[in-house]
Amino acid sequence: MEFARHTLAEMLAVRKLISFHYFEFAKGYVFEGEQHDFWELLYVDKGSVEVRADERTHQLEQGMIIFHKPGEFHTVEVSQQHKPPNLFVLSFECTSPCMEKFENLILQLGTRERNLLSLLLQEGFHSFEPPYDNSHIHELISRENAPFASEQAMRNYLETLLIQLIRLQENDERQAVRKPASFQSEKAEQQTAERIISFMREHLSEQLTLDKLCEELHLGKSRLKEIFHAQAGVGPMDYFKQLKIEEAKTLIREQQSNMTEIAAQLGYSSIHYFSRDFKKATGMPPSDYARSAKARVKA
Repeated sequence: MEFARHTLAEMLAVRKLISFHYFEFAKGYVFEGEQHDFWELLYVDKGSVEVRADERTHQLEQGMIIFHKPGEFHTVEVSQQHKPPNLFVLSFECTSPCMEKFENLILQLGTRERNLLSLLLQEGFHSFEPPYDNSHIHELISRENAPFASEQAMRNYLETLLIQLIRLQENDERQAVRKPASFQSEKAEQQTAERIISFMREHLSEQLTLDKLCEELHLGKSRLKEIFHAQAGVGPMDYFKQLKIEEAKTLIREQQSNMTEIAAQLGYSSIHYFSRDFKKATGMPPSDYARSAKARVKA
């Protein structure tokens, strides 16, 4: 029997990346601006930021994404009133005609799109050597010990994200299609993980325990750890510690409290334990992080 080969249609293709950055900006940071002949996306992972695109100025909050088309002049500014932002910025080349749908586009991402962006970000960290927070460095250097096909996975996640965003534009209302039980179960577990994370964020000032989480969510320890690890990739208490460190970095960049006060706000019994956890998570003591944040404002 002769089998016909079907050539898969390709509507959108990204073959070249220009830059991959993840910034943690302090109050007062100003990027004077640039324009270039390729696409750039900027996603607000945390906080808020003011972005100018040609003659338009936009206030972007957590969870929002903006696309800068080729030739568009754009700037970034973090005022003293803004909550210090974490920004994911990716520049890439794509000549597919459908990219015109991203011109002047600003969106609040949904859960599925945020998950794709998170996977894209993690593959970027796996694929390329740091630093990721230097706006003057655009050359991408591949990691020698990168996981198998990490750059290809990164491209696939980016293309899937772009396809999903185009579909959302073409069909504004999200289809209420009945899903198989396995997908329903996955959605339920995702919602459970989101509830756990929300509870953690509300109790960052406490020394939260696994028993307390189980009591709040009405789950046994094994089941809670299984669900959370499947959705977040780490254990719940490790994730809680990560949230504390991320909040500490924000508080440091806000420059409203000293290190002892920040440690107390995050439920640490002493500055020693706070400094130990901070250095373990970031590779530097909190005082060095504070100095680097101030230096980026002056750069």
